[in-house]
Amino acid sequence: MKVLFVCSGNAHRSPLAEALLKKLRPDLEVDSGGTHIAIPISEKVREYLTKRNAEQYLKKVPEGLYTKQLDEYDLIVAMEQRHKDYVLSRCPECKRKTALWNIEDPYFMDKVDAEKIYEQIRDKVIELAESV
Repeated sequence: MKVLFVCSGNAHRSPLAEALLKKLRPDLEVDSGGTHIAIPISEKVREYLTKRNAEQYLKKVPEGLYTKQLDEYDLIVAMEQRHKDYVLSRCPECKRKTALWNIEDPYFMDKVDAEKIYEQIRDKVIELAESV
């Protein structure tokens, strides 16, 4: 099974979800991408994953969705409605396999608030790992 997580810059939410799911379910092919990339992966994400012994699953650099063949994934998880809209604009036939998590962007948040978002993502990833 191939899973793709999608957010804006591929710097916080989607690479975090990718790393956590890779740790929980090494049997799955897991990837992530952003609707646009302009920033490196967040140091806050690295710290969060380090505390959970999962930093080795974090990708080295952000990737854009334009490099992905969306129709090849079995499940696409969009962090916000605009990410889902972007996916469907590129791959209308992906509608049935695209899920929406409604996870707020932690980019401008302080560390404490960002970690609350990371915990939301962790909980959703655990739920996903148990259901697929």
